[in-house]
Amino acid sequence: MSNVLLIIFIITLSQATCETQCDATGQSTCIKNEEIEVKQNAKFDKFTRNIEKALANYQPCTTDATDVNCTCYAAGIKRDLAPYKSTGFTRKMIEDAAKYGTRYKIFGKQLFREDNCMFPARCQGIEHFLLQLLPELKNMDLVINTRDYPQLHSSWQHKGPVFSFSKTTEYLDIMYPAWTFWAGGPATKLHPTGIGRWDLMREKLKKAAKAIPWGEKKEIGFFRGSRTSDERDSLILLSRRKPQLVEAQYTKNQAWKSPKDTLDAPPANEVSFEDHCKYKYLFNFRGVAASFRLKHLFLCESLVFHVGDEWQEFFYYQLQPWVHYVPLRSYPSQEEYEDILNYFKSHDELAQQIAQRGHEFIVQHLRMQDVQCYWRKLLKRYGKLMKYEVKPDNTMRRIRGGRDEL
Repeated sequence: MSNVLLIIFIITLSQATCETQCDATGQSTCIKNEEIEVKQNAKFDKFTRNIEKALANYQPCTTDATDVNCTCYAAGIKRDLAPYKSTGFTRKMIEDAAKYGTRYKIFGKQLFREDNCMFPARCQGIEHFLLQLLPELKNMDLVINTRDYPQLHSSWQHKGPVFSFSKTTEYLDIMYPAWTFWAGGPATKLHPTGIGRWDLMREKLKKAAKAIPWGEKKEIGFFRGSRTSDERDSLILLSRRKPQLVEAQYTKNQAWKSPKDTLDAPPANEVSFEDHCKYKYLFNFRGVAASFRLKHLFLCESLVFHVGDEWQEFFYYQLQPWVHYVPLRSYPSQEEYEDILNYFKSHDELAQQIAQRGHEFIVQHLRMQDVQCYWRKLLKRYGKLMKYEVKPDNTMRRIRGGRDEL
């Protein structure tokens, strides 16, 4: 019997068997299975169209290793400063903004800060970059928020300016590269003094990724983190129901009091970022604001699933959904997780391509020199909006640099 005839015979036999079973039981099992398959195919087709459309509209940011203008991020700076373009910054505005953050002053190529800093390690992470740029900056006053949450809601009468590391479109805060690129956390059991410098972690994760190529990664979803938000619950519950599809558990954080805080289960051990690279599919969720883990996940050369797009950091705008990562709405259902994971398990080449594009973007455009460049471009444009003469303040202390340089 030829191969073609054999295939026809098998299909016919399968259909006949299904019809016989349906007739014998009086149930519509076969019809239901066909309906499920049709619905799944429709979902899969939608995912494929999303990828094709995103790639057709995508214009990559083209810079080389010598780029000193961080042109990829210029639009974000322009967007954040746009509300202040017509008015500039008056002394009264700065004084009003002072209660929302830590006051800094650049005067005479020196850096000054009010004596108190709510989070000293976070201030250190910010000051590292400011100190490098002093020779290039004019006199200016700054209010830098070191809390996790942004401060200036667009509905409020007060309009800033306040610098924050993360925000949604509802806030008028000016985004800056988070302190964590150099110091200031987040602290975990594995990293009690903070994750550590971004430049050093980049090299560790790039090596870890090369040691575990795509074909050797575990073909399941992975998440490990604390229950900062119940948005993560459905993935944890799916993992308990289908551990062959997802491995996701909650860890203990500083607020943990009982298993109730880890969704009625004992807290799991933390997992290093290097060990995240063992898995093909990695999930990222917001924390109190944007999550610090996102940039690290891309370095694993695994496929990143980013849940919710409300919270932003300065570099998010250049990361495109379906091009660099897989977007999921806030609070996905277990069914949604299953659908998207099953899709990429059956479209492995597409998964690897998206993973590689995300990895390459972070490697090429989120170097320490890009972070410093963003600070430089941001503060130079900010300084041009100062509408008053900046004067010294004897109540502020001078901040001097340490030995570490970029």
